[in-house]
Amino acid sequence: MTTTTATTNGEAAPRKLPPVGVLLAVLGVVYGDIGTSPLYALRASLHIFEDVQITSVEVLGILSLIFWSLILIVTIKYVTLIMHADNHGEGGILALMALALRVSVGTHMRNVVALVGIAGACLFFGDGIITPAISVLSAVEGLEVSTPGLAEFVLPISVGVIVVLFAVQWRGTTSVGRAFGPVMAVWFVVIGVLGLAEIVRYPAILLAISPHYAVLLCVQYKVLAFVVLGAVVLCVTGAEALYADMGHFGAYPIRLNWTFFVLPSLVLNYFGQGALILRDPAALANPFFLLAPAWARLPLVILATMATVIASQALISGAYSVTRQCMQLGFLPRMTVRHTSITEEGQIYMPQVNAALMVGVLMLVLAFKSSGALAAAYGIAVTGTFMCTCVLATVVFRRQFHWSRVAAIGVFGGFLAIDSVFFAANALKIPNGGWVPLAFGLALMALMTSWKRGRDLLLARWKQDSLPLSSFLARLPQSRTLRVPGMAVFLTGNPDYVPTALLHNLKHNKVLHERVLFVTVLNVDRPEVGRDRRTEVEELVPGVHRVVLRYGFMESPNIPRALEDLKRLGVAFDPMQVSYFLGREVMVPAMAPKMPLWRLWLFLVMARNAVPATEFFRIPSDRVVELGVRVAI
Repeated sequence: MTTTTATTNGEAAPRKLPPVGVLLAVLGVVYGDIGTSPLYALRASLHIFEDVQITSVEVLGILSLIFWSLILIVTIKYVTLIMHADNHGEGGILALMALALRVSVGTHMRNVVALVGIAGACLFFGDGIITPAISVLSAVEGLEVSTPGLAEFVLPISVGVIVVLFAVQWRGTTSVGRAFGPVMAVWFVVIGVLGLAEIVRYPAILLAISPHYAVLLCVQYKVLAFVVLGAVVLCVTGAEALYADMGHFGAYPIRLNWTFFVLPSLVLNYFGQGALILRDPAALANPFFLLAPAWARLPLVILATMATVIASQALISGAYSVTRQCMQLGFLPRMTVRHTSITEEGQIYMPQVNAALMVGVLMLVLAFKSSGALAAAYGIAVTGTFMCTCVLATVVFRRQFHWSRVAAIGVFGGFLAIDSVFFAANALKIPNGGWVPLAFGLALMALMTSWKRGRDLLLARWKQDSLPLSSFLARLPQSRTLRVPGMAVFLTGNPDYVPTALLHNLKHNKVLHERVLFVTVLNVDRPEVGRDRRTEVEELVPGVHRVVLRYGFMESPNIPRALEDLKRLGVAFDPMQVSYFLGREVMVPAMAPKMPLWRLWLFLVMARNAVPATEFFRIPSDRVVELGVRVAI
């Protein structure tokens, strides 16, 4: 089977289907979150009508809302439109922000775009601590249906599953990932078949495809229908993953899986649950697990637990990637990044992020105790991210894809209106738990903006006190500085100024090496930089070179490895003869701080706990000389 794509000369060119292995991998990594939503989305929506008798009006109306949410938000907005906005193949809120910054004009607009992108990333983390908690709880709660005697063990088992999940993260996802795809394929087949069997018994449930029933529900219940939107949105949690994981697999396999496999399976299961409830109202207690015959419920609980662990794993891995992107873009301090694969750059483990996520997830599980209670906290972070994506997409499609202003604002303004309604409905949950992801996101935003502001002030102060490199080099031949054998590498954030470490070395040691490299690491707004564009070398004077190393926001710098490429560029480099000189700034409050005291305190705390440059840049510690300096900001 092949599909066709348009070529530049207008003729259709065949496009081959991706290998089965790729399609399975997409299922395992991309669709875990949205694929496990049937465990709780419909039940949470119908529980809002617990004070009224559930009839076909409520069931068909909610199913219609779920169906059209999947079509409008996931299929049209993300799969059809936003996935076209890739940043050199990479997707996600920060990649979209980088695209929008590239095409933005004016400082004010760039500041707004950056703020929206950071807000979206922070809300993504808020979603990240809830997804594992609600997914694992909802799966293990199936024991209450299959084996009622084990109901009291639901919470301890959930805690155990979560602890094990985070404890094995250091091993990486390479070996475990091979099982993800087949498990999720079985999951989607099973939930689709269970739903289809119930639809066959009650085919009238298919009437819910008509949007008429969604409108009828809204007209009849008004305010209560608005409230139910806060639960309906649970069916599209994970939609951002379709876009965020695009860089791993490409857009085509993700679109193919969604259109022909994932979407049909989800719709069949949701409609099957609705048919079961109309046929047997008592099934409202847990319609997902009651779809299965009694003998199959315990195996379904085991399969659901495996699927929710996969969903949680995908989001945890995504949190590592987003954190590294924030570091590379200058919004977070350096943290430990450990690569868990020798072939895949994107497979990383970040112990600080892992520990913070585990503590947050366990606190949520122990505080809320059930998936139903957690549903009240779920949704506001997701819908907030949806809104941020719409704003950034409007800028990108208007300026990069040259849409007219009417088209860009009309299309994405419409989606923003839908997302805003969902966000407003979820805002009603704030007193009952919705404040958790919101507070988490706001706290992260305060950290990121404080770090960015502090680094900008530090750079400005450094420029003010530094000596221009051109002046230093002009006086170097006439100076009586003693030159000693070997090579010295000085790291500097600005290639046009003399590194403070060099000035302190001259002041205290009064020597300069025969060969000197001024090395600057630049982060560019693209995911990766090829080896041919990584290194730029310029000889300033004999024996002194300026080296610029470029890294994408999906890469981790490795300075020694990059400098070994200097040999092919004509610069003699012997790693055993190199000394790395680093300046260690000790930040202290100035007499008149240029940022609020609470922001200054946050910045100083983060700066003191940042990973040392030697570890972050993977510089051998036995070849490093650090020279400290106090800086008041």
